[in-house]
Amino acid sequence: MTLMNLENIWTRKTLIGLALGQFLSLLITSTGFTSSELAKKGINAPTSQSFLNYVLLAIVYGAVLIHRRKAFKAKWYYYIVLGLVDVEANFLVVKAYQYTSLTSVMLLDCWSIPSVMLLTWLFLKTKYRFKKITGVIVCVAGLVLVVFSDVHSGDRSGGSNPRKGDLLVIAGATLYAISNVSEEFLVKNADRVELMAMLGIFGGIISAIQICILERNELRSIHWSAGAALPFIGFAVAMFMFYSLVPVLLKRNGSTMLNLSLLTSDMWSVVIRIFAYHEKVDWMYFVAFGAVVVGLIIYSGGEKDEDEQPANVGEEDKQDEEANPEGGSHSKANVAGTSKTWVS
Repeated sequence: MTLMNLENIWTRKTLIGLALGQFLSLLITSTGFTSSELAKKGINAPTSQSFLNYVLLAIVYGAVLIHRRKAFKAKWYYYIVLGLVDVEANFLVVKAYQYTSLTSVMLLDCWSIPSVMLLTWLFLKTKYRFKKITGVIVCVAGLVLVVFSDVHSGDRSGGSNPRKGDLLVIAGATLYAISNVSEEFLVKNADRVELMAMLGIFGGIISAIQICILERNELRSIHWSAGAALPFIGFAVAMFMFYSLVPVLLKRNGSTMLNLSLLTSDMWSVVIRIFAYHEKVDWMYFVAFGAVVVGLIIYSGGEKDEDEQPANVGEEDKQDEEANPEGGSHSKANVAGTSKTWVS
């Protein structure tokens, strides 16, 4: 590999995208562990776990939205549909922890990657070049190594109904893909703060209705203690940070990059198991982690070449600013300062 190729790969955009993606991966790992701990305690309230996250989003970003007093850049009913899809995606994946193992959930959740690529190709007209497809293949190959490692060590065994849990994860991952692609579109064409606030409001309303219907008795039966409350709070805080940062990565690197980055959550869970629970893990995990990182670098590297046309783009942006000095819904400046969503 020549020095020029290395410079194209190790761009500032690539490094920031990789670092942010891994932080998001750690956050999603923490939500997985808190959900797993609640399931072990016999607490089955997946919608209630996500409810506090939506409330935080509505309060924090809603206050900013009210303070700005600006007109919405997207139709309000889009956010109702997005809120419904997002709530049910969280419900299905968290529910899966009641039936299958943590490792199985994290492995099957990668179904969102081909789903995202198909949806972005169909609806956002995203074109994936050979280099990006190669990066995805290398990442998924790393996950295959993890599967072999789990089978070898017997780690995937466990759960009251693994088949049902696996189906729930796949359904949830498909909804996550729809949510991510929708958020990517909105964060690039509307506004991050508006997106977060409206997702929080409608997600909270839909969650509250679903809790009243499905989880009212479950919440009453919970013996609230520090052991039960802390995982709930930890899950909500991690999800709030995750939702707040996802749009940044979506805008910079797209939803596929986001979902590829989240592949390493399974490896981070291994690190936690080693240091927090002093468990031994198979050597294949570390090989798989390296494969995923290499795949991420291949996928995100060389974007300078693919996105190049600086002169033309600069002229078009300049003309847009002159024609629409207030900044219309198609202006990139609308979303530059703030971003939250996930997809590529």
